[in-house]
Amino acid sequence: MRLTELPRRTPAIVDRVEARYDNDHIARRLRELGFVAGEEVQVTAAGPFGSEPLLVQVGYTRFALRRDEAARVVLRNGDARP
Repeated sequence: MRLTELPRRTPAIVDRVEARYDNDHIARRLRELGFVAGEEVQVTAAGPFGSEPLLVQVGYTRFALRRDEAARVVLRNGDARP
């Protein structure tokens, strides 16, 4: 499952960030912001037009991501709770 498919307010665990090409600066920046394997994330809100941008929470920090950027984040499963 990708971050763009995650229902709002559903916690999930990051599996990886996929690079779309060599030296993908967006994928690298997402990793630098904390989208790393094992980190809990959730989508807290979405914009009114085309659900863009997505407001995503990683730890105690929230980021507004374009759907194209969020699609690079692959999740382990849809729910972080056991």
